[in-house]
Amino acid sequence: MDAHTTAVTDLDKTLLIVDDDKPFLQRLARAMEARGFAVETADSVNDGLLKVEERSPAYAVVDMRLGDGNGLDVIERLRQHRPDARAIILTGYGNIATAVTAVKMGAVDYLAKPADADEVIAALTRDPESRAVPPENPMSADRVRWEHIQRVYELCERNVSETARRLNMHRRTLQRILAKRAPR
Repeated sequence: MDAHTTAVTDLDKTLLIVDDDKPFLQRLARAMEARGFAVETADSVNDGLLKVEERSPAYAVVDMRLGDGNGLDVIERLRQHRPDARAIILTGYGNIATAVTAVKMGAVDYLAKPADADEVIAALTRDPESRAVPPENPMSADRVRWEHIQRVYELCERNVSETARRLNMHRRTLQRILAKRAPR
């Protein structure tokens, strides 16, 4: 057992995981159960809100973008029902503005997907006064750029012309970028 696992042994170890990526949700739930958490899962904002209403967990791991809305709604409801709960936001789209919003709404950390169980436990159980450990393998600058373009493209409902306008980029350049695989 590592320091992160032993830090929460005597506490309420109820955990809600909200993610619409079912394989990831199941994998993370199994890993967290193996580390001693009592796990509830939800695959939508509505289901997550219902689980918070039924039994507000001590911990929550919530995906930012879900099929039926924004995971921050679950964080906000959890904060209303259980102010001492510790929650983190997971996302495939790293974004400083979103991270700031998540923290203001009560999230204790913000992790890029795919996060493993050890990273999740470290984020959930970290001393609020301590600084986060720098990532071992951070995204490359090319990957961060690609993720940002993908996020804006999705927000523009996959409209290439609108995305290019918002990114101040030529439409054909954007089309070439979108046609390529994601950089590592």
